[in-house]
Amino acid sequence: MTVILQNTQDNLVDIILNTVDDPMLVTDGKGVIVRINRAFEDCFGWRAEEVIGQTPALLNSQRHDEFFFANLWTALSTDGFWEGHIWNRAKSGDEIATHCRIKAQLDEDGTVLYYVSRMKVAAIETDAIVRNHDQLTGLPDRHLFKDRLEQAMIAVRRVHKSVALLQIGIDHFSTVNDGLGYDIGDALLRQVSERLHACMRGSDTVARLGGDLFAMALQVASIDDGVIVAEKVLRSVQKTFHVNAKSLNVTVSIGISLYPKDADCANDLMKLADTAMHHAKKQGGNNFKFFAEDMNIKAKKRLEMETAIRQGLKHNEFILYYQPKVCADTEQIVGAEALIRWQSPERGFISPVDFIPIAEETGLIGEIGNWVLQEATRQNKFWQDQGLRPIRIAVNVAAPQFKAPDFIDHVRDALARNALGPEWLELEIVESMLMGDTDMTVEKLHQIREIGCHLSIDDFGTGYSSLSYLTRFPITTLKIDRAFIKDLENDKTMAEISRAIIGMSQGLELEVVAEGAETDAHIRFLKENGCQTVQGFYYSRPVPADEFAQLLKMGLSAKA
Repeated sequence: MTVILQNTQDNLVDIILNTVDDPMLVTDGKGVIVRINRAFEDCFGWRAEEVIGQTPALLNSQRHDEFFFANLWTALSTDGFWEGHIWNRAKSGDEIATHCRIKAQLDEDGTVLYYVSRMKVAAIETDAIVRNHDQLTGLPDRHLFKDRLEQAMIAVRRVHKSVALLQIGIDHFSTVNDGLGYDIGDALLRQVSERLHACMRGSDTVARLGGDLFAMALQVASIDDGVIVAEKVLRSVQKTFHVNAKSLNVTVSIGISLYPKDADCANDLMKLADTAMHHAKKQGGNNFKFFAEDMNIKAKKRLEMETAIRQGLKHNEFILYYQPKVCADTEQIVGAEALIRWQSPERGFISPVDFIPIAEETGLIGEIGNWVLQEATRQNKFWQDQGLRPIRIAVNVAAPQFKAPDFIDHVRDALARNALGPEWLELEIVESMLMGDTDMTVEKLHQIREIGCHLSIDDFGTGYSSLSYLTRFPITTLKIDRAFIKDLENDKTMAEISRAIIGMSQGLELEVVAEGAETDAHIRFLKENGCQTVQGFYYSRPVPADEFAQLLKMGLSAKA
């Protein structure tokens, strides 16, 4: 009966897709093609059996650079929607200009189930105007803009002038699409493009790069010329828009890079302007920022670090150290926290403080976090197989990693692949992670507890400290932040806070772990106030796996 029902639903979806005259393509949440319609087959020449199971990369015309696709995926991940002009390749090798809308379809938990793409094919595919212009606004597209930018760079060399590149993004544009609909959003984009066009001079170029991103290339004699145009754009866009009987007020953020001061090629100039634009957005929007040299240095270091992290993952340069968690009464090791370390052949030892924030910004934290899960569970199972006393290993979970749709799958996979009982794995999250998408958070935390893993709140007392979540969320452990323990000898307030956390944990039947215990006085205070578990340099610094195994085997007779 279930099979019949599923077949019926599948047939219904196919019927609906085939009533649409435009080519349509559906992928699953991982980007694998699961359906196309007849219009897609007729347009691009591929049959369903040839593309299902493939990715949309088979349509890549090579006309768009990685910057284009990075913006596309950023829009999909943040807004669940992307729209723009894109060149696709048919089976015959012909390049076909399309105006494409991609929409993410989510389940109740916010997990992406499908991406649905609908493409409108340009009526005159061989016409140069259609081929190189954005179909919505009529402005030059990214491909033509890059060509115009390169021509401007060549022109100014002869007269010893400069080119100012302005990248312009509409602030909070997704709220227009989400609140008023995409038809209003499209109409607004057309009006914005008209105002930008009115701001430029005869020798300038204004283009739509995709989504709500526009760009202007200006030949300038001095930096002041770029400032004048940027200020003109800000004033122009601030004036009320009238769209389909609605009055809209929007602002833009502008990033400015200069040739030859900042970069000597078009691709780099565009990347730097994009960096400056995002800096302007972080400053609140409705302003412009130049790409300054200190930003350049920071961006270069960030890019180098990102590349190094990728290489480090590829070449197994990361290792785990383990810091014991000790029963204060018996001084027996009862657990450990797994802490990542990076020993780069070129850079030497790199602190997590230096690479974890960049990993989070670039999306690499998920890959790093999944490696830590696999390695910690593998090592723990290895120790158990060697006859060492079973203990619980805690793994830190970053917010982007936790929010990923497949996070729970990775937890299950690590346990199954390494045949480790879930009771020997603890996941540590920070307080701020509990304050976001609460329904999603509650669901994931309950799934973790249903698997059988423990849940710990790290650095408790330093974040939001909303006591209500201690009863709402299925937490098993609180970790008192080291800042409270460090000063409890000299600061009465810190001591009272520590006592309160310990007492509250006991009342809620939660385990409490004190981090950062370094002195006899710390240990004495924690014992006297009923803290069960202690972690800190008093007992041991974080140590490599082989040294930790010796501590687990021989005990803590030699304190680090």
